Amino acid sequence: MGLFSALNTAVSGMAAQASKLGTIGDNIANSSTTGYKRASTEFETLLGNSGSSDYSSGGVLTDVRYGVSTQGTITSTTSSTDLAISGNGFFVGEDSSGAQALTRAGSFTKQSDGTLMNTAGYTLMGYQLPSGSTLQAINVGSTGLVASASSSATLSVNLNSAADVVASGSLPSANTSASTYTYTQQMTAYDNLGTPITLDVYMTKSDTSGDYSVSVYNHSGAASSTSNFPYSSSALTTTSLAFNASTGNYSSGSPISVTIPNGNTLSIDMSKSTMLAAKSSTTTSTIDGSAPASLKSITVGSDGTVNQVYSNGVTKAAYQVALANVTSPDLLTTISGDAYTTNSESGSIVLATPGSGGMGTIQSSSLEGSTVDLATELTDMISAQRGYEANSKVLQTASDLLGTLNNIRVS
Repeated sequence: MGLFSALNTAVSGMAAQASKLGTIGDNIANSSTTGYKRASTEFETLLGNSGSSDYSSGGVLTDVRYGVSTQGTITSTTSSTDLAISGNGFFVGEDSSGAQALTRAGSFTKQSDGTLMNTAGYTLMGYQLPSGSTLQAINVGSTGLVASASSSATLSVNLNSAADVVASGSLPSANTSASTYTYTQQMTAYDNLGTPITLDVYMTKSDTSGDYSVSVYNHSGAASSTSNFPYSSSALTTTSLAFNASTGNYSSGSPISVTIPNGNTLSIDMSKSTMLAAKSSTTTSTIDGSAPASLKSITVGSDGTVNQVYSNGVTKAAYQVALANVTSPDLLTTISGDAYTTNSESGSIVLATPGSGGMGTIQSSSLEGSTVDLATELTDMISAQRGYEANSKVLQTASDLLGTLNNIRVS
């Protein structure tokens, strides 16, 4: 039985070296493939009947493994939708059939429908902002004009504590030609159509205790370019703003709510305002919203936030990239397209956002390279070649011995 087992052992050795050559070939072919993880062929002994005096050799078995958890080198690119993961985690991709898989291949490009797809045909999945909790395809394909109605503003002023008190009949809220005020500030809001609405904000000292009357008018109703009062319509809102008469610090009355015509209710935060012995002036005046603008570019932050940047400079956080991980990444099932699926050995998928839950961070305009080292593969190729040749010598020798046995003549 020894010669026949030697034949089988030699064949198993040749098959094992051929398997190793196969993984080496895959590695070399994918040495420039984005996100590719090096494959290796591990050998293990197959025992024969080694307990008897008539030794029967066994052979060798192989197990192909992928270094899925090995970090590849990250290189810069010119596309903001090229994404690399620095650290743990995988992108969640969805193919044309709706099946999901994990991948580190982040060469995503914008498709005609606005989705981001990598070269293997996997669409990038994430959460829609501001509060989406269900995985969906990230879509950045706004092709038309987009307007944003104003809803939040900040106005911080100092109102001169030495200003004169204005009689109630002459306050801006009275809306007469005799109306007067302590200080005014214009702000530009936007309605639902993106139409700019100029707001005239009047702040008027109404008593000696530190109370100010605040009235907001739509500037389009001003009487003339030289004198706003009287407006053609009443104030959009009139309220009181109170200060501590001893310290000049804000006391109460903020925020101020203003209903924008054909728009949102605008909340103006004036809580940082003061009433000090200095000239009335504005320190901060900001307001959100925007006129109609077209999509200019896409940016992706380290936390996976996908931002849409419009031609007017407004940036909108649209989606957040989702990352996934498993207990044993190296045991994931490898499928075509540098992608992986889970199995009983790898563990189930855990989702989190980049930078949280043990996940790595996102590097935009970057790609993770293959983990293949060509010098190592070429060295392993020589080793596999010599191993295959040596096993073939065992096969040839066992065959020659069997031939000698068959040629023995019995007289």
